[in-house]
Amino acid sequence: MKIRVLLVEDHRLVREALRDALARTPEIEVAGEAGDAHTALELAKSLRPDVVVLDICLPDLSGIEIAARLMQAGNAAKIVALSAHSDKRFVVEMMRAGATAYISKSAAGTELVRAILAVAAGQNYLCPEVAGALVSEVRGDTKLGSTQRLGRREREVLRLVAEGQRSLAIADKLNIEVGTVEVHRRNIKRKLGLHTVAELTRYAIREGIISD
Repeated sequence: MKIRVLLVEDHRLVREALRDALARTPEIEVAGEAGDAHTALELAKSLRPDVVVLDICLPDLSGIEIAARLMQAGNAAKIVALSAHSDKRFVVEMMRAGATAYISKSAAGTELVRAILAVAAGQNYLCPEVAGALVSEVRGDTKLGSTQRLGRREREVLRLVAEGQRSLAIADKLNIEVGTVEVHRRNIKRKLGLHTVAELTRYAIREGIISD
């Protein structure tokens, strides 16, 4: 019996490439595809796939939240997280939400097939890139946490962004140019691997930069 897979990835070309890679594996059947969270949750319910390949950064809801909802709904599908980030925080949060495999998009293809076969057999799976990043952090090769890598001014900007302040208000409060605030915001997102204000806010709460 083939392993039925639901592909959840918002970029159509990436999704098509993943589908083509899986189509070359006789043991795997792509049962459905989704480009957003709502469709993903509906298809997971109606198709009852064996495995959900889930991009953790979707436009309407994070993959972490989708995984948690699938688990809460009692969906038996195994979850393979697909991400551009190998940061330990993303891996840990996704695993806590219910994923049993985590692979980097840069390693997708052969690694995705291996991950699907592994979770379908009841195993956990981390691609070498992600496993290497985790081992380095455990050994202390990564000496600074992501928040510690932020400069003092970046932490101030992050706190104000998380409190709902716009760039103009932040510039007035810190007595700096609006353009400088925008540079800090871009650098913060790059260093933390985050993309939206909502993600920055959740991060700031979790790290104690602001209170819930």
